[in-house]
Amino acid sequence: MRFNSLEFLVFAALFFLIWRYVKRNQSARWLWIMLMSSVFYGWWEWSYLWLLFVSGGIDFVSAWWIESFPRHRKKLLFFSMASNLGILGFYKYSAFAAENLNVLLQPLSLQVPIVNYALPIGISFYTFQSMSYTIDVYRGECKATRNILHFFAGLMLFPQLVAGPILRARDILPQLEPEPVPPDEQKRFEGLALIAHGYFKKVVIADNLAPTVTAAFGAHGLGVIESSAYWWAIMAMFAFQIYCDFSGYTDIARGLAKWMGYDFALNFNHPYSAASIRDFWSRWHISLSTWFRDYVYVPMGGSRTSPLRTHVNLWITMILSGLWHGASWRFIIWGALHAAYVSLERVTDWPRRILSLPLGRFIAIAVVLVQVLVAWVFFRAESMAQATGIIRVMFSFVSAPHDSLQPALAFLLLGIGYETWMCVRVQPFMLRTKGWMEPAGVACLLVAAVFFRGHGQNFIYFQF
Repeated sequence: MRFNSLEFLVFAALFFLIWRYVKRNQSARWLWIMLMSSVFYGWWEWSYLWLLFVSGGIDFVSAWWIESFPRHRKKLLFFSMASNLGILGFYKYSAFAAENLNVLLQPLSLQVPIVNYALPIGISFYTFQSMSYTIDVYRGECKATRNILHFFAGLMLFPQLVAGPILRARDILPQLEPEPVPPDEQKRFEGLALIAHGYFKKVVIADNLAPTVTAAFGAHGLGVIESSAYWWAIMAMFAFQIYCDFSGYTDIARGLAKWMGYDFALNFNHPYSAASIRDFWSRWHISLSTWFRDYVYVPMGGSRTSPLRTHVNLWITMILSGLWHGASWRFIIWGALHAAYVSLERVTDWPRRILSLPLGRFIAIAVVLVQVLVAWVFFRAESMAQATGIIRVMFSFVSAPHDSLQPALAFLLLGIGYETWMCVRVQPFMLRTKGWMEPAGVACLLVAAVFFRGHGQNFIYFQF
């Protein structure tokens, strides 16, 4: 069920209508969350709902037994991780692995069958969230809950279920235990403001940029228009499309959570204002980048090892992050490019050097944007051949007019203006009920979302 659909508006109205009565009783509250989250997830495909319960059930039992049978805690952790990664790998990476294995076996005239399974929506998100619970219990950073309703209410909480943010059990489970405090006027307005911003970013900016970006890459990803300016503009459009699409989703999720009486951590913090790639990753998809930092990078030694090993740890982490996004060499190269960017920063310390110059911050932001746009090519392209062709044209500086960009350019400029305005504000925009500007601003965003919305699109990160 999409946030930007009539069905969801009916769903949300029903949820909050009953929520005010069931939230007083702990078990009823958790059951209501599980029931409605099942409806929310099952709206796409009920047949994959069992995977969510299997993955979560494995971690619920594993975490309980890790505390109950400490002598076997390593085996139980291994079982949890192997089971979850096995399920994820089977549905998401089995075809990719078979394709690459066939390339290696071609000289031997051998071939393994390739079966493409439909990817269950949100599997990467809820698998990582469920795994982090078991790992935290193993580390002693979280107490295992003995109530399965409590666990699944946290895992299945519908606002974040299919596209994040990836919640940590140690953050969300304690919030779910007591009766949620009814949001006061300020909290209700903060929730409304987040939802208004989310819908504006998604349906006005992202959905109006999507047709032009899709047309540029083509239905089959075969053509590359020979114009440098065209492709730089297209990649800028895609950069704002994916940012407004994904951050719009998490804004709506955070707003809905506030209305329920819960708090989700910030997941995006103006990433295109970053002055280094390391800064970019501290601002982009924060719940995922911190997940890989805490559960992959740091356990390998992080930056506490030799300089060479630090770079190796970094590259492994970033490549796995790329692979998390999809079973394709394009995503692996996307992750490797970001690893190369960060390695270059560590070796040359160029961000600090540039920031010391006059207008240094603007120069550093421009350099980072170029790096990010180049990497986005591999993320969005339909094939490796198309990606390399686009990169070639972007740096050939061959110019040619293209009228097809004109309608979308207005929404790109709107997105740039909106994000610039949000960055330069000293105080968070539209989060106070006093005065008239903030409520008027929220009203304008909601009106724009109704009258200037693009053709309804699925959220991009549903496919991950």
